[in-house]
Amino acid sequence: PVGCIFCESGRNGFVRNLTSSEIVQQIILLRRKVNRIVFMGMGEPLFNYDNLIKAIHILRDRYGLNFPTDGITISTVGPVDQLKKLREEHLKIQLTISLHAATQSARNRIIPHMRIYAIEDVVKQALSYSERHNRKIVFAYLLLPGINDRPSDVRQLAKWFRGKKVMINVLQYNPTSNSRIKAPQKREIVAFKHQLEQAGLEVTMRVSHGREINAACGQLANTYNKFKKK
Repeated sequence: PVGCIFCESGRNGFVRNLTSSEIVQQIILLRRKVNRIVFMGMGEPLFNYDNLIKAIHILRDRYGLNFPTDGITISTVGPVDQLKKLREEHLKIQLTISLHAATQSARNRIIPHMRIYAIEDVVKQALSYSERHNRKIVFAYLLLPGINDRPSDVRQLAKWFRGKKVMINVLQYNPTSNSRIKAPQKREIVAFKHQLEQAGLEVTMRVSHGREINAACGQLANTYNKFKKK
């Protein structure tokens, strides 16, 4: 529903949100120990806000699964109104913002359906969550050469995040059917990470798994629906 240009998963289109019980069932039906839960796409977790929060409360209930708060992360593109609501929840969960840009124009190109939210407001609300709950925020940044890798992008990220409880997670693009995107070389990713570190930021690089079966981040898609449409 947010139109990320790097993501194959959303190309089948939006069908519906999960209920809170369906979310919790994903943990229960695994029938093995789970030590980490990340709410993320396919879809935007905060667009399913009420069911999301209810599911988290069920998972955390001491008389239920008693899942530790530190083991739960919401990964979101950052719809501002929902971020404001999340700030007021008494959850203190981990938060990852899929930022992917340092300017409004670049973010509009990468996540076109989020253009209704100013990138400065997304950053502001995320940092407010960090301060309110004393949590380090992760900002995911998919490096796309020629789109979000300029020196001015590094300077803007440093202006926002230097001295804050923030970690930048630089992501590698996993190939999809979008031929307009150029995948960066490993050396380009390493060089960008080094520039951010030189600017005083804490930075990590995500290692992608699952490319050999088209199941890496951004690649997972439901081919069954495509066959049905034919």
